[in-house]
Amino acid sequence: MTQPVLSAEKVVKGYTLGGETIPVLRGVDFQVHAGEMVALLGASGAGKSTLLHVLGLLDPPDSGRILLAGQPVHDLPIRERAAIRHRQIGFVFQFYHLIPELTALQNVLLGRMMLTRPLAWLRERRAARARAVQLLESVGLGKRLRHRPAQLSGGERQRVAIARALIARPRVILADEPTGNLDSHTAAEVLEILFRIHREEGISFVLVTHNAELAARCHRIVRMKDGLVLG
Repeated sequence: MTQPVLSAEKVVKGYTLGGETIPVLRGVDFQVHAGEMVALLGASGAGKSTLLHVLGLLDPPDSGRILLAGQPVHDLPIRERAAIRHRQIGFVFQFYHLIPELTALQNVLLGRMMLTRPLAWLRERRAARARAVQLLESVGLGKRLRHRPAQLSGGERQRVAIARALIARPRVILADEPTGNLDSHTAAEVLEILFRIHREEGISFVLVTHNAELAARCHRIVRMKDGLVLG
């Protein structure tokens, strides 16, 4: 087996509420390899979303390590972690997290602008816009570029979020219940987009889901319980 694209080693994470520390991850080992699609299953409170946040460098572990292509990244300075997160890790959340004042195209472009210094952006913005348009067209939103989130359906908003996650050509996409807020028909359409992207781009995916049918389509299923990976 090749070196993992992204991995957690002995990761511990807890949160403090009312002066009390609540453990969430209790020494988790996890890895995803290049081109692999991994389903992460478990009951609510098992630690799935917390693991995704730590893997994606949104939250630091209390102890343990996060490695990207074999290199520890969890203890880098904040700015370096942010740069890695924006360039190499894409996120798709259940509730989209789009900026309501921006159009679909602008929401996708924002992900690219955050990677680029102002002068460099002046040189690159035309190519970035062309890629953002291509991505939105690839998810079926070529005629909705100038619509704001409030003018889009839930499925369309999630498609914008998927395009945004792809703008930087990441190594891995972390998707937290990407269809959990959608009706069954729209969810099926969004899932087909994710699987098509995986086939065409070869990007690794970690999908948090309660959907057993979806999990069965992935290369591997990882189950969590009480802050631990089982098996």
